[in-house]
Amino acid sequence: MFYLIGLGLNEKGYSREAYDAIMESDKIYFDNYTVEFPYKIKDLEKQFPKKKFISANRELVESLEILNNAKAQKIALLVYGSPLTATTHISLIAEAKKRKIKIKIIHGASIFDAVAETGLQLYKFGKITSMPGWEKNFAPESFIDVVKENLSINAHSLILVDIGLDFQKALEQLEISARNKKLKLEKIIVCSKLGMKNQEIFYGEIRKLKKKKIEVPFCFIISTKVHFVEEEYLKTFSLE
Repeated sequence: MFYLIGLGLNEKGYSREAYDAIMESDKIYFDNYTVEFPYKIKDLEKQFPKKKFISANRELVESLEILNNAKAQKIALLVYGSPLTATTHISLIAEAKKRKIKIKIIHGASIFDAVAETGLQLYKFGKITSMPGWEKNFAPESFIDVVKENLSINAHSLILVDIGLDFQKALEQLEISARNKKLKLEKIIVCSKLGMKNQEIFYGEIRKLKKKKIEVPFCFIISTKVHFVEEEYLKTFSLE
């Protein structure tokens, strides 16, 4: 039996269904590479008496060791937020079906729900894109192409930021990429730790955002022309 479980956005954000599945599992893994947890795994683990959580990196998940164990045991893979956001997890489910392993997917709240706290209307978001960390000979800017495509149809853009990329570096990459792609950025939205008690949302110019200390996980939103209701709500997060 294989459980793929979304934990929601904070250490108490999982469902009762998720709790029951974890408690009956023989072995429990947690995904440590899709996103940086905004809380300590030990604080989550304490809520499940006599259960030990095993850290699973991309190599472990893609090695199919977890599925091999699921042939004879009840195995759980815990994912921050929603369990099917990452393509790796969808591939894992597809492979489990090929092997005729029984599967249970337990959904959880995700960033895709929580961005509505900005006041932007969810149905006005376009394609979601992600910003990878740049390396010496690898500095992709294709996420800006997605933003431009969304703007062309009057849609907002959600930019997910890869694990390991801190705020100041991500902001620099956004600024450079927009300049290279000839996209003028005026005000942008930054969301940090959505769903946590210490979540933060800021709306302002990049030069002002540079002065902020933003903790992971965070994301950027580039808004298109906003409805007056959206505009009024956004003003509550303005840095001006």
